[in-house]
Amino acid sequence: MEHEELLSAVEAIIFAAGEPIEASRIGLVLGEETEKIISCARELADAYEESKSGIRLVRMNERLQLCSAPEFAAYVQRALEQRKPPRLSQSALEVLAVTAYFQPVTRAYIDQVRGVDSSYTVTTLLDRGLIEAAGRLEAPGRPTLYRTSDLFLRTMGMTTLEELPVLPDMTTSEGTEKLQAAIEQLQNRGEQIELKEEEAPEEKPEE
Repeated sequence: MEHEELLSAVEAIIFAAGEPIEASRIGLVLGEETEKIISCARELADAYEESKSGIRLVRMNERLQLCSAPEFAAYVQRALEQRKPPRLSQSALEVLAVTAYFQPVTRAYIDQVRGVDSSYTVTTLLDRGLIEAAGRLEAPGRPTLYRTSDLFLRTMGMTTLEELPVLPDMTTSEGTEKLQAAIEQLQNRGEQIELKEEEAPEEKPEE
């Protein structure tokens, strides 16, 4: 298959998929290595941006998806009568940060780092698809493990978790302050995530 034909085939499959699709699956269909498909995806993504197209190709680890350009989000929402995405509270951002940096984590671990009961916030983030269950810990009670989702990467405008701001050593006495600084950096990423949501139940300090 010629290069231009391969690019078109990759583009057609990603468009038709609608949802994120594994690059390896596309490669299997087209008889190409996964890295070749990812390379094509990068080329397509660059072409969309250079031409100031209303379409963007995003990569979330090894999964690919076509979506609208963020600068046209308001027009898309109005045309499709979509509500603006709910805003996220400071507590939600804290739980996201702990999960992103230390995943997979249990809710008890999140509570320990934050010093408050995070059950309501964890449930909210699960409902919104920003975190997801990732099995169970082999320990008494077998608590659920959580990790960030593909939607988290897309929301934060990242391709992989390796793009997270560097988190300093959390074992020092300044660990909480350093985590807070990392959270503030997360707040400035992506176009869909905003602060403040509907009033949540008061979080109780851990005893």
